[in-house]
Amino acid sequence: MARLPRRRGIGYVPEDRRVFPFLTVRETLEVGVKPPITPGNTAWTSEKVFDLFPLLRKLEKRNGGTLSGGEQQMLTIARSLMGNPDLLLLDEPSEGLAPLVVEHLLEQLQRLREEGLAILLCEQNVDFALELSDRVYIIDKGHIRFEGTISEFEENEELRLAYLAV
Repeated sequence: MARLPRRRGIGYVPEDRRVFPFLTVRETLEVGVKPPITPGNTAWTSEKVFDLFPLLRKLEKRNGGTLSGGEQQMLTIARSLMGNPDLLLLDEPSEGLAPLVVEHLLEQLQRLREEGLAILLCEQNVDFALELSDRVYIIDKGHIRFEGTISEFEENEELRLAYLAV
């Protein structure tokens, strides 16, 4: 039987956020609680999540359906963290968010990365992705067209023009 992503230590943050509209922020966090898979890892708690996203503490009694897009994105990431992942898979986390929210989200994801959480990011916002990444992969129609370091990517003007128009 195939193992579910959670059992493999993967936390998934979907592009469409999939917030439970009638659950409060606090209830949504409780839904995500799972014990750490890797022995010795410190478990995520609601307090730890609120330290990462202080705005969620202020919103903990509000229903997910009443939150803004940026607030929902924070909640979705927080819910995933409550599952104590070893790898956080983010699908287009900056999509549809205001520039200030994107900047705040980037800071928090960098903090997670610095704390040792592995992050796999699928993102069309090149600047956002480059700020958070060690490596770059460009996928076109299901094929990897480029794989390399940030500096290799930045030096390859032909590639950037062909696939990213930047």
